[in-house]
Amino acid sequence: MVIKKPTIFIYTCQPDRAVLKEVCAGMEEEGVFFEIFEQKETEPAQLAWQAAQDSMLGSGVGISGMDAACSMRGLPKKRCVQVCRNGNREQCRSLGANSARAIKRQPLKV
Repeated sequence: MVIKKPTIFIYTCQPDRAVLKEVCAGMEEEGVFFEIFEQKETEPAQLAWQAAQDSMLGSGVGISGMDAACSMRGLPKKRCVQVCRNGNREQCRSLGANSARAIKRQPLKV
């Protein structure tokens, strides 16, 4: 019997390795599991929206190149909780942490 843990989905399209690493580190710091899936879509907001729809937790992250976005189920397609365009280390880690904090109903990091 395979039991799937509730996870945040990260949908990517040729992600920058450093961006992906920091987003994942932010989620790990918050103690939330994640899964990474490669997609064909290139727009981070669309990737994040679709990931949120597909995730059991209702939170999703999209990463394309050096751009990342976080969305929640119930938000309109073009609306994101947070977006990082060419984000630095702290911004990317914060985006990952905020995707986890949103499902835990904790205040978001600024």
